Amino acid sequence: MSASTLLLSLFKYKTWANEELFVGLAKVDAEAHKTERHTAIRLLNHIYVVDRIFVGHLSGVPHGYEGTNTPETPTLDALRDAVATTDRWYVQYVESLPPEKLAEAVPFKFTDGLGACMTREEMLAHVTAHGAYHRGAVGRIMAQLGNPPPRDLYTRYLHSAEPERRAA
Repeated sequence: MSASTLLLSLFKYKTWANEELFVGLAKVDAEAHKTERHTAIRLLNHIYVVDRIFVGHLSGVPHGYEGTNTPETPTLDALRDAVATTDRWYVQYVESLPPEKLAEAVPFKFTDGLGACMTREEMLAHVTAHGAYHRGAVGRIMAQLGNPPPRDLYTRYLHSAEPERRAA
């Protein structure tokens, strides 16, 4: 399997996992669990902002963020829509990126102003790992509230997307 093929699969998995998590979080009672739900939305917004920052780095366009979260907290519905749009961007980006561009080093600045350099492949790997880490934290919040989170597993995604892999 090539790195391009694996990255495309990981971004499709990320899209699927995000969709499931937003559906599950919408079931958390907004009044009874106001603080916990707000924390979960802030975590999801952080994932989104970091995703957008790396869209900027990958596309060479200023991202406009001064930090890794926003001062305001979006509504769950608005955030879900924004995340879905960004997830589609990443899938399309990876689908159209020539494999030889994965190793290209891209200089950029972090939001703290410090310079950095990563390959496109490293940036894409970071985006998938970062999102998975924080989705797990949101899932833990949901579990503590008695709302079982979706099973955010790459293997589950693969068997859902390609049921023929589930051979006996």
